Amino acid sequence: MMDNQRKLNFNAGPAALPAEVLQQAAAAVLNYNNSELSILEIPHREPAFIAIMDESRQLVKELCGLGDDYEVLWLQGGGRLAFCMIPMNFLGDNESAGYIDSGHWADEAQKAATYYGDAQVLASSKDNNYTHLPEWPTALPHGLQYVHYTTNNTIYGTQLQHIPECDVPLIADMSSDIFSCKRDYTRFTMFYATVQKNLGTAGVTLVVVRKSLLANMKRSIPPMLSYKAHADNQSLLNTPPVFAIYVSLLMLRWTKAKGIDAIDAENRQKAELLYGEIVRNSLFQPVVDREEDRSLMNVCFTTHNKNNEKVFIDLCKDRNITGIKGHRSVGGFRVSLYNAIDLHAVQQLVQAMQDLEKIDHH
Repeated sequence: MMDNQRKLNFNAGPAALPAEVLQQAAAAVLNYNNSELSILEIPHREPAFIAIMDESRQLVKELCGLGDDYEVLWLQGGGRLAFCMIPMNFLGDNESAGYIDSGHWADEAQKAATYYGDAQVLASSKDNNYTHLPEWPTALPHGLQYVHYTTNNTIYGTQLQHIPECDVPLIADMSSDIFSCKRDYTRFTMFYATVQKNLGTAGVTLVVVRKSLLANMKRSIPPMLSYKAHADNQSLLNTPPVFAIYVSLLMLRWTKAKGIDAIDAENRQKAELLYGEIVRNSLFQPVVDREEDRSLMNVCFTTHNKNNEKVFIDLCKDRNITGIKGHRSVGGFRVSLYNAIDLHAVQQLVQAMQDLEKIDHH
């Protein structure tokens, strides 16, 4: 059994995992599926791992409501490699793509694309330090090959909670909010997620892409950088990160068992509770200006009196609460409410905030 005194982990990533997933992963490290082999030892081209890959692909499609017109890939290299591979595969030297600059990682994606073609910034909120989402353009430039945006911005705590209308292929980085809410995934030509938030442990990236886009390769590139080559080889072009994919499978099973509707409702309840306290509490203020832009996954806030920052961190530490310090570029606090965080954990954090207010007023 897991220790009931484990810390409440609000880290932005690698992030908290459900206790049952940790238990299953730990057991598999010692003996996977009664094979007398560790999950760390099983060959990646033999039936045991092929079954893991097949089930993980099937569950992704099921949870996303997708058919056989999509490929599901498990790749390495994280978001930064995806930032390069997307234009490398789908943007020609003399072609243009559009990027929505809503935060640090969106900005990094756009900069990477400039190495391969014309990566236009269609909208940006950088001038306001990303404290709100940029307005989606009312009309797109002619001839764009695709539009890329980041659904949730972990550093600044903003999230676009609806899918924008787009008449060209829409590509989304969903690293920090995949499976956190009800969403029509068929609206996307491609989406991807580094999994160390809602979908597993660091070391693998989920890529889901329409087969029609794979047929529209723009340049001849080495197989390791080609999405089509990875699809043709069922994500086994090289030795995959076996353990990371297995933990993602465990998370997919957990997500299916809990249900996206229930996860969506709980995530909204958690965020409403925490934002409500931030607004009510005389010591705190939200980072994001507009309520409709505030993330349900990463709640960013600061103190009116900077001297209270360390006091609050220490108070939380005494209560076994960790991972709340804000990103260095924003400061203050960042509380990540990923799917594995339950309502009780948020209630304990809110209680700490209320207790700090009482201490401060005395």
